Parts: sequence; C-alpha cells; structure tokens
Amino acid sequence: MGYRWSLACTPEQIGTVAALAARIWTEHYSGLLSDGQIAYMVEKFQSQEALLRQIEEDGYRYFLLDAGEGPVGYAGLQVTGERLFLSKLYIEKTARGRGLASFALERMEELCRRERLSAIWLTVNKQNESSIAVYKAWGFAVTDTQTADIGEGYV
Repeated sequence: MGYRWSLACTPEQIGTVAALAARIWTEHYSGLLSDGQIAYMVEKFQSQEALLRQIEEDGYRYFLLDAGEGPVGYAGLQVTGERLFLSKLYIEKTARGRGLASFALERMEELCRRERLSAIWLTVNKQNESSIAVYKAWGFAVTDTQTADIGEGYV
C-alpha cells in the first residue's frame, strides 16, 4: 500500500495543506456550494493563516496523507473532551477510491486508543450525500442536524 500519515507542523507543511484545501474544495464543492461560498470558506477555514490559528488557538492537529506520489490529502483533528473531532478529511479526486480515507480513519482510531479517547465525531454538509454515505458505511450515525451561520450570509 505505501500510504503515509504525517503530522503537518512546519509552515511549509501547513502551506501544503492549504494548497490541497484550495484545490480539493474547488473541485468537490462546485456542485454543492456557490463559487463565492467556496472562496469564503477556503479563506476563513482552510487558508494557511486560518490553519495556523486553529493549531495555535484551538489545539488542532493537521496530518498530510501521501499515497506514494506526494501529499494528496489531509485531515484536521481536535480533541474535544474525551472525543476526537474530525474537522476535515479531504482527498484529491485522483487519489479517491484507493483506500486512503480508510487508512486515515485507521490512524484516527489508533490516535483515539493511544490518547484514551472514546469516540470520533464530525459534521458534514447536509447536501454532501457522497461523503455522508462513506461515513455511514464506516459505522458513523447521524445524531443531530442543524443549520449553522458561518458569516457573510452563508450557512
């Protein structure tokens, strides 16, 4: 398999995460969200500055996913109480369907065991049906729904 999961801790590595985010979000969400909302969300939540702020202020950890040809995805995680919040898991379209997301989930489960965390939880856009289906196949369940204001008139 040859997959790698590595902590992104240098400014250069965080820059790689941000560059991946911009590419993946533009491709993945173009049918679900407006171009304006995609640009807003990438800048607010996925830019290098936003990622560094999340790391420094909120205890996030970012991991790069490498399928043998360089980074093709990333995950953003945060310990919340006794659980692990899976804030972000994104893989480039060309690397999907090869088991990389399952590999990432296995690394998260290992992290939970190591840090004695009881569960992994996440939020997903209600319209992102393909991702919801994957999470359900992994055993995740919908426990709540909500509409959250993220600013600039977007939800």
